[in-house]
Amino acid sequence: MSEISRADVEHLATLAHITFTDAELEKMTGELGVIVDSVKKVQQAAGDDVPATSHPMPLTNVFREDKVGHVFTAQQALANAPEAEDGRFKVPAILDEE
Repeated sequence: MSEISRADVEHLATLAHITFTDAELEKMTGELGVIVDSVKKVQQAAGDDVPATSHPMPLTNVFREDKVGHVFTAQQALANAPEAEDGRFKVPAILDEE
């Protein structure tokens, strides 16, 4: 079994602002111990000759090539704007700066 103690679980619960009952602390101590042991087993299986990978299959780019399509003029873009000024959208100020 791993080195996870009840005190470790209590400390983690305090950091996470989680309140556990005594029964929940005991259960969580056992469950976290099993998780840590499982991770150790996986680490043992991957030897130095096994390269670290983020995906089991090679990734390929699936994006299409960018092509310029229909482009609006400034007047067309502002045609239905509630307010426009100097060729730009006019919106309410959100800061007290000018």
